[in-house]
Amino acid sequence: MATAGGFKAIRSVWRYALKIGPINLFKTVTSKNACKACAFGTGGQSGGIWNERHHGIEICNKNIQAHLSDIREGIANPVFMQRSIDELSKLSGKELEDLGRLVTPLYKKAGDSHYSPISYEQALEKITEKLKQTEPKRSFFYASGRSSNEAAFSLQLMARLWGTNNINNCSYYCHQASGEGLTATVGTSTATIEYDDLYEADTIFVFGANPASNHPRFVKTLIECRRRGGQVVVINPAKELGMQRFASPSDVKSMLIGGEKVASHYYQPHLGGDLALMLGIAKALIEKGQIDHDFIQKHCDDFSAFDTHVRSLKWPELVNSSGVSEKEIRQIAAIYAKAKKAVFTWSMGLTHHLQGVANIETIAALALMRGMIGKPGAGLMPLRGHSNIQGTGTMGFTPSLKAPVKKALEAELSHHFPSDAGLDTMACMDAAANGDMDLAFNLGGNLLASNPDTTYATDALNKIPFKVYINSTLNMSHVHAVDQEVIVLPIRVRDEEQQATTQESMFNYVRMSNGGINRFPQLRSEVDLITELGSKIIDKNIFDFSQLRSHQSIRELTSKVVSGMEKMASIDASKQEFHIDGRILHSPNFNTANNKAAFRVHSPVARKAGQFMLSSVRSESQFNSIVFDERDSYRDQEHRWVVMMNIEDIHEQGLKVGAKVDISTDTGTMKAVEVSAFDVRRGNVLCYYPEANILIPRATGERSHTPAFKSVAISIKPSS
Repeated sequence: MATAGGFKAIRSVWRYALKIGPINLFKTVTSKNACKACAFGTGGQSGGIWNERHHGIEICNKNIQAHLSDIREGIANPVFMQRSIDELSKLSGKELEDLGRLVTPLYKKAGDSHYSPISYEQALEKITEKLKQTEPKRSFFYASGRSSNEAAFSLQLMARLWGTNNINNCSYYCHQASGEGLTATVGTSTATIEYDDLYEADTIFVFGANPASNHPRFVKTLIECRRRGGQVVVINPAKELGMQRFASPSDVKSMLIGGEKVASHYYQPHLGGDLALMLGIAKALIEKGQIDHDFIQKHCDDFSAFDTHVRSLKWPELVNSSGVSEKEIRQIAAIYAKAKKAVFTWSMGLTHHLQGVANIETIAALALMRGMIGKPGAGLMPLRGHSNIQGTGTMGFTPSLKAPVKKALEAELSHHFPSDAGLDTMACMDAAANGDMDLAFNLGGNLLASNPDTTYATDALNKIPFKVYINSTLNMSHVHAVDQEVIVLPIRVRDEEQQATTQESMFNYVRMSNGGINRFPQLRSEVDLITELGSKIIDKNIFDFSQLRSHQSIRELTSKVVSGMEKMASIDASKQEFHIDGRILHSPNFNTANNKAAFRVHSPVARKAGQFMLSSVRSESQFNSIVFDERDSYRDQEHRWVVMMNIEDIHEQGLKVGAKVDISTDTGTMKAVEVSAFDVRRGNVLCYYPEANILIPRATGERSHTPAFKSVAISIKPSS
């Protein structure tokens, strides 16, 4: 059987190393800085290739790919004079990235055909002037998860003191449903486990995720679970190579034997069928009496309603909706019933649905049914993407601050923030489309490529008279939807910072990054730019932003006002990284009003017969919207303009592998897409993100405000 990872990953890393220089790469990955890739987390004060467990070297190709963006030559100013924005807009995301690092601020007036290099001083004066002219509520501030805690805290504070709560981050387009569902059931919006708990678990469930491509070091922990005799149950409509067999480059044994099996059991539900599948597992457990009544009685509310509802569900309904047979569902339940310590993990295969919150509340219910929260070695873990997306939320880069944080921060500053409800990301896009936004301020990310309905998003962003982008490289947002006034501010990346910064992993673990590499001396840090703007637009009698130019001062302030972050006050002196207090649940004392967890009742989603459903997916050679290689070696795809279908569906539609088809929704059409055979549940297809965004409707979950990137009804027709 073929193997993912291994020498494929090593060859990939070697290609990247040759591009940027092996010595440069070595210096970067071994420096005392947190990994720039996913939120699984490594690096910091232990060194770039160690995590908090300190058991062996930790490195993966996602880490290397993330560094590839940063260790490039700078883009020379003449490039922007020679190449028009229209010309740049014809480049792919990868080609824009390959142009190199941004090293000079860029500016264009409305109607300009080219960007013009300007100084930081000129750029900040223009931004200051626009902020002073703009009604705060007609603006929004957006952040990705690649920035530091210090930058996120400073910018959200500036925005609120200026007068707006339209502050949101990219989690609204990924894991917002996780935060909503977990808060409603177990009282915390993040993982309930720490890293070490994965090594105590005897059963690990992986729902709706492809860690081999997106969180490779997690696959190493799954392999180690199998070595202990544990079970790894993968639930995914697509049969991903890396979740069947994987060779971890940071594990000698794995490499020497040519890889190891990852999944002990692999089940393929329909896209959107996870809710019915989980309810079926719950039904099988209840029917067999395989639940922990004592735990439920002592530590949970509302089980009676859940129990009654699940018993009333009919097996044919659950099978039809899930796409998984009753026999297989009972098999999963039996595996779970034998577990003494189980961890449930998931990614956007559960959250990217209109019923995303229902999915999370139901996976929490499965854990609660057998007392698998509130003890070591068991619990819930959303697999988050960006390396500091969790920290961005912790720092308050959200439309509303958590009540204790708001109260503490207002008391510390002796100032009240705006009381109106801020807008989530899609609401900001809708306001822009309606002409109700005059200014957008983007801290990292690629907002255009992150949005569903590309045509709508382009039009909406184009209607905003003034946009600011803070980025290290060019992306699609800089060359599309930029008819009006735009400023692009280049910045130092994490390992180039001249003061230490902090980041938070998906395990609620706060790392400190030293920075220190000085690739481009002329660049300024995010915090430096934000605090200078804050000093220009916020009255010093309200708050003196100049004091936040010291990153240590920001950490001292956050330690006073952000719940669980008290240790931030001493991290500069102690260098002691830490878990945020009150989040990891090793005892069943839940952070709710009565200290009990809660069951929530949801019904399965009906599936229309004969309807193809589409999910957008990322490739092995991709990190979020950044594409490093057009090829996807783990899925054997040579390019990205493909639709991956079950071979039986291909034949039933009268198609052949390699044929060209048009894929349509009410939102848009992808034309002349190449058909490729792939092991995916019949009736379901896969296309790459962000290319497939043109098909994704703008409808969002009622509580998560997240679009359904992974369950979209489509039609497929041969191209004319």
